[in-house]
Amino acid sequence: MRKSETLDVAYFDELYDAAPDPWGFAHSPYEAAKYSHTIDALGSERAASALEVGCSIGILTRRLAECCDGLVATDLAQAPLQAARQRCADLPHVTFRQVRRPTDSFVGNFDLIVLSEVVYYWDDRDLVRVAAAMDRALLPHGRVLLVHWIGETNYPKSADEAVDGLRVLLPDMNIEMAERRDKYRLDLWRRPGA
Repeated sequence: MRKSETLDVAYFDELYDAAPDPWGFAHSPYEAAKYSHTIDALGSERAASALEVGCSIGILTRRLAECCDGLVATDLAQAPLQAARQRCADLPHVTFRQVRRPTDSFVGNFDLIVLSEVVYYWDDRDLVRVAAAMDRALLPHGRVLLVHWIGETNYPKSADEAVDGLRVLLPDMNIEMAERRDKYRLDLWRRPGA
C-alpha cells in the first residue's frame, strides 16, 4: 500500500539498520549502468557548484565529483551519510550534510542539482516546498538532473507523478533530455538565463 506522507528519517533509519546497502548500490550491475547513464547525460559541461539530494552511501556521489568543482551531498539518515563520507574521504571538494526535511538540502546556490531516486519520496505539500526551494537555489542556466525507477513502489508518488508534478511547479525549465529505459526514466532540465 502506498504511503500518503513524505518518507521521514525513521523510514530510512530502519532500512539502513536492516542492511547497510538496502538497494545494492555498490554491487548491482543495474545500478552501475544507471549511474553511467546519469554521468553521460551531463556531457562535458562541468558544474562549478553541484548539489546531490539523497546521496545514500555515496556511490553516485563519487562519480558526480568528477564532473564538478564543488559538490554538496545530503541525506536524511546518518548511517549512509557516514558511509558516503568514508567513500569520498579523499575528495576535498565534496562536503556532506545531514538534513531533516526535504527542503533543507537546498541551502546555497547551484548550477547543477541532482535528484536521483528521491522525488517520489515526497508528498504533494513537500513537492511544492521543494520546488520553491529549488527555484531559489538554482542559478540561471543551471541544470536539474532527475533519475527515477518506474516500477511499483509504496512511496507517496510514482516516478511519473513525482517528476511530472515537479515539472508543473517549475514551468520555466527547458527540457534538454527526457529518456525512458526499461526500469527508469532520466530527465535533464535547464533554467533559462537571467
